[in-house]
Amino acid sequence: MLIVALTGGIGAGKSLVGGFFSDLGARVADADQFARVAIERGSDGFDAVVAEFGDGILKNGDIDRRALAEIIFKDSGAKKKLEAIVHPIVRALFEDFVAHLHSQEILIYEIPLLVESKAIERFDAVITVEADLNLRKSRLRERGLVNSEIASRIASQATPEERIAVADFVLENNASPDQLLRQVEHLWENILPTLERKNS
Repeated sequence: MLIVALTGGIGAGKSLVGGFFSDLGARVADADQFARVAIERGSDGFDAVVAEFGDGILKNGDIDRRALAEIIFKDSGAKKKLEAIVHPIVRALFEDFVAHLHSQEILIYEIPLLVESKAIERFDAVITVEADLNLRKSRLRERGLVNSEIASRIASQATPEERIAVADFVLENNASPDQLLRQVEHLWENILPTLERKNS
């Protein structure tokens, strides 16, 4: 079994790479999806977040993730409080996912805050997806984010240099999806199987 962290700054193309790996046969899990599960209505995480931040973050009875994001990206103390609630739940969901993997499987775990959460030691290898800052901003504007939201989200994340410093492999996403796919295919076909055999 090989457990690989896939990280990258917002707008760099991490989810696209995760999709490529899934198409190629990897097991793929997403920390952001686990974080959504962690605060679903009816969960302990939901109750804890509403108790901490109030009913103002609710929309139709569910937590409005955009409203919550506006709070935590403006207030580092609020961000730490949210992380203290959500991160342990996400970690438990991840560990349960890993426990159900079969031997010789390769897990790609999309984790945007790898450097920030100091979770590097939990992985056999680290891949980061990087792209030029202006290109990332353009992609985020296409997603509907405004400039102030983009700036606060980028500022809250590790720098490209910090991610590259801990990465075993760097994928550059400044051109076409096909060029990115070729980089992913090279890792999948030539590099990761060798690591998996060494790890087994």
